[in-house]
Amino acid sequence: MTEITADRDETTLTLGGVAFRVSRPHRFGLVIEGAVDPTPELAEDYLHAVLLAEDHREAFFTLIEDEGLVVCRGIRREHATYRPVAGKSSTGRLSQAEYYHHDGCSGPQKPRFDEIRLPWGAQARRATTAVARFGDVVRAQLAALPERMVDDAVAAWREAFAEGGTRPSSDQWDTIQGRVTRRVRKELDAAGARAWFAQVDRMADAYVLPWQPGESRLMVNDHADLARTMQHRRAEPAVREAGSATASLVKRWTAEEYPGLPLMR
Repeated sequence: MTEITADRDETTLTLGGVAFRVSRPHRFGLVIEGAVDPTPELAEDYLHAVLLAEDHREAFFTLIEDEGLVVCRGIRREHATYRPVAGKSSTGRLSQAEYYHHDGCSGPQKPRFDEIRLPWGAQARRATTAVARFGDVVRAQLAALPERMVDDAVAAWREAFAEGGTRPSSDQWDTIQGRVTRRVRKELDAAGARAWFAQVDRMADAYVLPWQPGESRLMVNDHADLARTMQHRRAEPAVREAGSATASLVKRWTAEEYPGLPLMR
């Protein structure tokens, strides 16, 4: 079985016999910057050449589950298993992607991981992608809800999620989140909802660093312990100019959809 080792100051990590430069710019998650001594192949695409190679894939998947989020930067090669991220937002209306969610909720089984990517050579991206732990998102949404929207049930959930409280079981979190989200959709206009979600991002301590071209973000989407799963959303500015351009993201469900089609040269 492939072993993963890290140095004491956590600036390098070795997987599959290859040492990688890593950093932790946020409270959770791991950023892989690239190989320490890259060959031309590793400089082009260490994600597929090493991390997702058959012999090392499960070790890499275990790393993602342990971290919640692993960001791989500087991947220059594209792969045919990626597909465009669906959903369009406008100045007057939020897209479904702007709400916190897991992928695959409408299907019989959620994918194990969700990988979102900004292709190499893409233009600047206006929106970022907020990623946070499921329970922290629900807690933040309850705490950020304006008082006029708080009824007895919401107040009880808010108290349960507060520091020192006993959180409801995780199988109730979807129901709680859905109730809060429906109130926000009904009561707030687009600018107000985006400002509210930005507050939720801060209160949930979401990972919201700007995208870099060639960056992939792999997050835990489904796990037997829901508290270990991550939710994500498209984080648009609260106020944006009509018609402002932004680079498009691609995605895939890595555990289920790779390996698959060949690499694109």
